[in-house]
Amino acid sequence: MAGQSSPHRILCASFNQDNSCFAVGTGDGFKIFDLNTGQMLHEQVAGAFSIVEMLFKSSLVCIVGAGEQPSLSPRRLSLFDTKKGTALREMNFLTSILAVRVNKQRLIIVLQEKIYIYDTNNGEILHILNTVPNVKGLCAFSANMDNPYLALPASTTAGSVLVYNVMDLQSHCEIDAHRSPLAALAFSPNGMYIATASEQGTIVRVYLVSDATESHSFRRGTCASTIYSLSFGPSVDLPDILLATSSSGSVHIFSLGFVLKERKSKSFFGSIMSGSVSDTSDHLVYHNAFAAGVRSDAIVQKIERISDTSSSNPVALRATVSMITFNGYFQEYCFSINHKHEPTWTLERQFNLSTAVVGQSSS
Repeated sequence: MAGQSSPHRILCASFNQDNSCFAVGTGDGFKIFDLNTGQMLHEQVAGAFSIVEMLFKSSLVCIVGAGEQPSLSPRRLSLFDTKKGTALREMNFLTSILAVRVNKQRLIIVLQEKIYIYDTNNGEILHILNTVPNVKGLCAFSANMDNPYLALPASTTAGSVLVYNVMDLQSHCEIDAHRSPLAALAFSPNGMYIATASEQGTIVRVYLVSDATESHSFRRGTCASTIYSLSFGPSVDLPDILLATSSSGSVHIFSLGFVLKERKSKSFFGSIMSGSVSDTSDHLVYHNAFAAGVRSDAIVQKIERISDTSSSNPVALRATVSMITFNGYFQEYCFSINHKHEPTWTLERQFNLSTAVVGQSSS
């Protein structure tokens, strides 16, 4: 893992709204990659950045400095054009910006106790929402305009979720998801479902946003662990699977619309590279996918259901899982379930984010 003094350390990482690209902020700038090819599309060497958020695959990027240089204040948001190499607009706030979310209609700025909501097209401020103290800037934002929701903590002592409609500019609902404060939130691609995890990290829950009802509850484990990221599989309705990464170095696959196995067991299916796959009572775990304690962000890039049973070991479902680890690596796995409900993980590609070169494929 890179030392804290290294300019190449990963300070932030984010996938864009359609998972076609991802961006990383480092101690000396930021980089943008094409997710499918691994090619680095843009590099800006200008100092340390703590937030880099793309607007789909456009040239507009929202960037916030890490405060290590006077010119890169954590209280200033720059709307940066990567084609022109210049800032189109700068916005200053009284306190540090903790998170930024954007889609084609709304720009969301998260401060510790306030949310600023802007019109993306004209930059007009639409509303300032007062919130409970949110020191980590925890939030989730749906890019689907049919369900234009923002989710954020509603309590500092319990795992309550406030779901806010950013188009109507009013609260949609409040969900009492966990007893402990929240640690992770994620909307499904269509914005109809929200996944939650608390700081305890033992239970992951899924709620139908329209009426704030629980649709699924999963036990990740019995020991406390920090959930780094949650991600639904792509789907126009209920996604097939929900993905979670944790501080134990494991990747968890939870079944939503697809049967992962027929029986409850605790069997091991053997080693796949440096890790192993275990079948718990309600989900599948890939152990040692990355070093324990290393922060990670992962998404389910695509899912294929396969009905062909002609081969000797036919695959029923195949998913592509893309992961950024904050020790500086991109990894892409193929996760498969055969018709006997047996899982396998295969590392398809991996590359070092710090050594990537603009225009050169890293695949």
